[in-house]
Amino acid sequence: MQVTFLGTGTSHGVPSIDCMLSGYTRCRKGVCKAAATDPKHARTRCSLLVECARGTALLDVSMDFRVQALRERIKRIDAALVTHRHMDHMGGIPDLRSYTPEPLPFYASQETIDEARRAYGYAFDPEAFVGGGITRLAPHVADCPFELFGLQVTPVPVEHGVLKGCLGWRIGPMAYVPDLKRAAPEHLALLHGLDLLVLDCLRDERPHPTHVILPESVALCRELAPKQCWFVHMCHDIHYQLDATKLGPGMGFAYDGLVVEVREYGSQ
Repeated sequence: MQVTFLGTGTSHGVPSIDCMLSGYTRCRKGVCKAAATDPKHARTRCSLLVECARGTALLDVSMDFRVQALRERIKRIDAALVTHRHMDHMGGIPDLRSYTPEPLPFYASQETIDEARRAYGYAFDPEAFVGGGITRLAPHVADCPFELFGLQVTPVPVEHGVLKGCLGWRIGPMAYVPDLKRAAPEHLALLHGLDLLVLDCLRDERPHPTHVILPESVALCRELAPKQCWFVHMCHDIHYQLDATKLGPGMGFAYDGLVVEVREYGSQ
C-alpha cells in the first residue's frame, strides 16, 4: 500500500491569504514566508491518495485537488471517501470529472452525501444536466464496515464541533482522521493496531473548539500507539522543524507530496 499526502493544510492553506494581507505579521514562526523557499511549508488543503494492489482510493477531495492531481500525476481513482461536508474536504468534486467516465463510488455519511447533492446535484443526476464534462458519482452511505479493493474499510465517527456525520477512515492497516476534537472510547478503539495513522494537528498551543492541537494530537497518538503517525491539517503555527522537538517517537509533520509505504492486509 502506497500512501501519498496530497494536501496537509487547513481550510486557509499555507501560506494563507490573511497572513499575506497582514504583511506576514500574523505568522509567529515565519512559516508563510518560508513557504516561498521551502516547499515543506507550503500546504494545500487536506487530501490523501491510497494506492493498493487492486485499486486507488482518494480520501477527501479538497478545493486544491486539481493542483494536487497535476503535481502528483494521478492516473486513476477507483473510489472517493470523504470525511465530512466542509468544502475544504469536498470542494474539488467538479475536478473529479476527468476520472469519471463511469460513475465513481463515493463513500461518506448520509449528512455529507446530502450536502454534496445540494452543492453538486448534477454529479448524482447526470441525465438532468445539459452539456458535457461533468463529474459522475455513485453514492454509498458509510454507516458500517465494508470491503474495498479486498481491504476492510471502517468508518470511524468523530466529533468535529457541532457538525453531524464527520468520519475518519480506517483502511486495513492505516487510518486517516484529519478533523476531530474528540471521539467516543468505542470509536477510538477502532484505531488501535495501526501501522500508519494520519491525524489532525491544527496548531501548536492555542486551544481550538473543533480541532485537536499539538499537545492533544501527541497525547492521542501515544494512546493509540500506531507504528507511525503523521500529522496533517496544520496551519502556519506549525513549523515542521522548530516544533519537531515536541513530538514523540514515530511521529512527524507530514508535507505535501510525502509518500509512505505501508504493508497491505485485508483484515483488522
